[in-house]
Amino acid sequence: MDINTIRHIERPRSADDVTLWRDGLAWLSGGTWLFSEPQPALDTLIDLRAFDWPALTITEDGLDIAATARIAELDALEYPAAWTAGPLFPLCCRALLMSFKIAHEASVGGNICMSLPAGAMISLTTALEGIYTLQPRDAAPRQVAAIDFVTGNRANVLAPGELLRSIHLPAAALTRRFAFRRSSLTHLGRSAALLIGTSGPDGDLLLTITASTFRPVQLGFPKAPSAADVRRAIDAAIPQGGYFDDVNGLPAYRRHLTYHFAEQIRAELAGGAA
Repeated sequence: MDINTIRHIERPRSADDVTLWRDGLAWLSGGTWLFSEPQPALDTLIDLRAFDWPALTITEDGLDIAATARIAELDALEYPAAWTAGPLFPLCCRALLMSFKIAHEASVGGNICMSLPAGAMISLTTALEGIYTLQPRDAAPRQVAAIDFVTGNRANVLAPGELLRSIHLPAAALTRRFAFRRSSLTHLGRSAALLIGTSGPDGDLLLTITASTFRPVQLGFPKAPSAADVRRAIDAAIPQGGYFDDVNGLPAYRRHLTYHFAEQIRAELAGGAA
């Protein structure tokens, strides 16, 4: 789309070169949402590609993902064999409503910062206990747990001009067993519910609920829970009115999927432990 309100695209070499933040500015990463509809409040885009951040870095501590990394790059990542949760990368990358072309332009950080309930990069990084590094305008970088970043539909903890720099996924989370469940009303549609469970050698369960709720919900069980334990925890964590409502699914439908998928995940991971 031609956006006739945009007058300038700036390409600084680092965020420190942006010395003044004002209304009308926006960070540009993949741009797949920015260029999809009019942006009457904006006149200048600041292109993050000029920063040349390494997209994906594998270390002994886990995986570091630049906010500018393309979703297609993460989808194609050749991860270490010890990362038993590695198959979550393509599962989540392909759980988005987007075309082949969009996947090669859309960024991991852009999907996270849009903070939609169905943002599958949020699902992935939250389930794998990610830590986000944020770069404020006039302060030192700060770190936020992925589970605490999104606060509601299209709402998050970023301050004006603050930048998501990177995402760290710890090796301890990447070496856990996992179970994945997702549903949408159409084959390539937006997720109505996306749940991921992970489990360690002691049989614990970390259950992450996304898409069916306004923001991610995470439930931890120190040992393998019963079906009743999981259902009670869901009821305690998601209040009346806590399920998302749009054309992709009514709250009652999303609640049903959440219970159904949570029990499937619990049973699958408990069976694997046995």
